Amino acid sequence: MDAVYVGWLSILPPMIAIILALITKEVLFSLIAGVLSGTLIYSIASGMNPIVGPVSTVFDVMIQKTDMNIIIFCFLLGGLVYLINASGGAQAYGKWAKKKMKSSKQSLFSTFILGVVIFVDDYFNCLTVGSVMREITDEFKVSRAMLAYIIDSTAAPVCIIAPISSWAAAVSGYTSGDGFQLFLNTIPFNLYALLTIVMVCYVIGSEFHFGKMKKHELAAQNGDVCFGDDSYQTNEEISYNQKGKVLDLILPVIVLIMSCIIGMIYTGGFFDGKDLITAFSQCDASRGLVYGTFVTLIFVFILYIPRKIISYNEFVECIPEGFKAMVPSILILVLAWSLGDLVSNQLQAGAFVYNTLQSASISTAILPACLFIVGAGLSFSTGTSWGTFGILIPMATSLFPEGSTMLVISIASILAGAVCGDHISPISDTTIMASTGAKCNHLYHVTTQIPYALVVASACFIGYLVAGFTQNVLLTLFVAFVSLSIIIFVIRLYQKKSS
Repeated sequence: MDAVYVGWLSILPPMIAIILALITKEVLFSLIAGVLSGTLIYSIASGMNPIVGPVSTVFDVMIQKTDMNIIIFCFLLGGLVYLINASGGAQAYGKWAKKKMKSSKQSLFSTFILGVVIFVDDYFNCLTVGSVMREITDEFKVSRAMLAYIIDSTAAPVCIIAPISSWAAAVSGYTSGDGFQLFLNTIPFNLYALLTIVMVCYVIGSEFHFGKMKKHELAAQNGDVCFGDDSYQTNEEISYNQKGKVLDLILPVIVLIMSCIIGMIYTGGFFDGKDLITAFSQCDASRGLVYGTFVTLIFVFILYIPRKIISYNEFVECIPEGFKAMVPSILILVLAWSLGDLVSNQLQAGAFVYNTLQSASISTAILPACLFIVGAGLSFSTGTSWGTFGILIPMATSLFPEGSTMLVISIASILAGAVCGDHISPISDTTIMASTGAKCNHLYHVTTQIPYALVVASACFIGYLVAGFTQNVLLTLFVAFVSLSIIIFVIRLYQKKSS
């Protein structure tokens, strides 16, 4: 498929998908509408048959863009989660945690810590943290929307500042020279990631709820953690072994983390003589996750079967049941990927954004703040932060000399903006996975999370203005944190006056 330049029409398909999703509350239908409108624009611009062209283009894009490694990983992880539930490990951990934890704050802080610890990959993070902590937070009457927010906020925002992660590898691959060192230099300037972590801690510690999240939390206090939508509830159908131990959950999670890390460095050539950093920067993260999950399934078989926690027949039956539970999320994921590819690659939204920035003749000092906004908008529209990296990072490297502080700041602002847009986009794969992990209605998660993300984004914008003019990391961080504090204070003041 040859790309075509259609100008502002390139951002029309994602806008259609997002607006329809917010109006109809139907994500699948909205994504299909977005994909079809994108293929129609592409077909007409390419001179194809307007009836046959869109249909053939849809399947061409899906085939090209679908990452089968991620699909397999999701299926395998779904089967693994189902097995852990069937073993009684998750329930045993829940009972143990209930004895140790005395409040909703403790359950949420535990969720936060687990999310930070699992920094290897955002998909892995979302599904694992959700499956482990969901029953515990339900017990303490925490809304699924709040759980999804904590999961989502410790996925991409943590991965983007973790040197050992699939995200570090991806970013390093988009830069010239020593990409890994450049990535390390961006961490102190990655305001969205740092401020999001601070925001999550503050929200948990002070029970700072506003917007639609406040309604969800009030409903949860009355026992309705799903806010009236229990269609995601499937755990009740799983019969589990009453003799399951906490270790039946803990050991598989530990093995999963370790085997995924080993799988990633294996694909990067670590066992062929490459050093650890090089192996991570050159790894095939999705394939490494498949290897790690498969190894964990074998470990679980060895752990459960001899102890008769699960019979052989039950083990075999659990795998496809776990697969089935992942189908709706995978459908959404494939459609989101297809839409992102159409917009970013086939309709050249990146070229449109680049040309717009070039014609604007923006001052160098305010460029980081502008790149943050553009990165957030592009990532929100396409649903992919990695795609945004690929579009904007080469542009930044062409504007500033290698090794300059402005290059570091500009790339950091792109990374921050891309993660911000990805964080709030209803068509983002990470956002979808966070909803899946928390078993929360996807649109509930999106609409409750957006106000929190926008608060952080506002503080980041101010911080990047300071960074562009001063190029001082300490002053940038200070101003950004102060700005966040002031915005929160204003919201609390407004809440007090309106109550």
